[in-house]
Amino acid sequence: MFAGLEARKSRIRFLKNSRYRGLMTSIYGIRTFSSLRNPVYRLYFLGMLGQFAAMNMQMVTGSLLIYRLTDSSALLGTMSLAFAIPMIFVSMFGGALADRIHKKRVLVLGLLASAVISLYVALTLTTGLLSKAHQGSWWILMVSSFCQGTVMGLMLPARQAIIPEIVPGEQAMNAVALNMLGMNVMGLIAPAVAGFLIDVLDFQSVYYVMTALNIYASITIFFVKHTHYRISNQTGNMLDDIIKGFQYIRKDTTVLLVLVFTLIVVVLSMPYQQFLPIYVDDILKVGAKGLGILMGVSGAGALVGSLVMASLPNKKRGMMLLASGILSGITLVFFSFSKSWEISLILIIFIGLGQTIRGTIGSALLQSYAQPEYMGRVMSIFMMQWGIMNLCTFAVGLTAEVIPVQSVLGGLALTLIIISTLAVLLVRRIRRLD
Repeated sequence: MFAGLEARKSRIRFLKNSRYRGLMTSIYGIRTFSSLRNPVYRLYFLGMLGQFAAMNMQMVTGSLLIYRLTDSSALLGTMSLAFAIPMIFVSMFGGALADRIHKKRVLVLGLLASAVISLYVALTLTTGLLSKAHQGSWWILMVSSFCQGTVMGLMLPARQAIIPEIVPGEQAMNAVALNMLGMNVMGLIAPAVAGFLIDVLDFQSVYYVMTALNIYASITIFFVKHTHYRISNQTGNMLDDIIKGFQYIRKDTTVLLVLVFTLIVVVLSMPYQQFLPIYVDDILKVGAKGLGILMGVSGAGALVGSLVMASLPNKKRGMMLLASGILSGITLVFFSFSKSWEISLILIIFIGLGQTIRGTIGSALLQSYAQPEYMGRVMSIFMMQWGIMNLCTFAVGLTAEVIPVQSVLGGLALTLIIISTLAVLLVRRIRRLD
């Protein structure tokens, strides 16, 4: 008995050693959520959950609504163009703005503007102004998409650049991963909820919910304490600040390569999302609920990826970034040509996983290697990839009028596999990044 008691005491002393305490902390997952101990980040995270939910609902609702109103893949792609053009150009100003003023202010105003846009669409649906009975009323969705692209272009650089100001440098990867975790949890829940509401109550109910979620997010972020923000060297001319940002990126090879590779992956892998309505209505024949489930399952794969990323140390992140491109490409090739509902559900899990790895590591690397005074402008270029991706989506929509959409998306995925493989073999600077 005494021998057993002595062994237990010895084990306790063993665990009290600081090195093994760290090991046990990692094993039991406490490291995974360590950034949430920070009260400022915790409030920011809770506010962003509302914005993530509204954003994921918009992805389901907007694309499905315009496709059902018009039955046109070209207009489906055109709505992406309406979102892309302002986001590409405005995000540069959003980045410069994030380097000049409190990022919290940009977020609050952007969230309120998003609420106004959602409310406008909801009211036009309720009054019947936006409906199939009014031919050409789809222009309302085009205008709202343009306005939303403008708002997101101004807001997203601040949303990304504020994280290094909230948490210490060693927690940047964890904080970014938890941000992705929140987005992916909402990616799991929100699309399914949106699909259910569309089938039960119609489209306007989703837009009213999106309005409420954006208002909730703006109120929550309003109560986030002002961070110690970094101000770039002011010139009085925002265009000069933007030019200096591009000059810095051109000179910093590491930042430039990470930006270019993540842009390539996003442009070649993400357009499939906009064309999921074609898959669920014409190929898989599962309807709005099926669309919600499909995006929700993708969110489940992304959720797993977020948990893994939040638990990992800052090691071999460059290689993981390159591998994410190969993973996304392979799974998208098979998904593009799948006609089986069950197989498509399995494949989209790995698509979501690859997207999360790319998004988390790409953002974390930029926040680790970019100079603080340029952080807003660097992140604005990082977020411009979504606008450029929508330009590609527009081209896919036009091409899909004459070539089956499966062939177009499959071709993009195959190109992604080739480029990512070449990057693994040839781009040593990214491969060696920790």
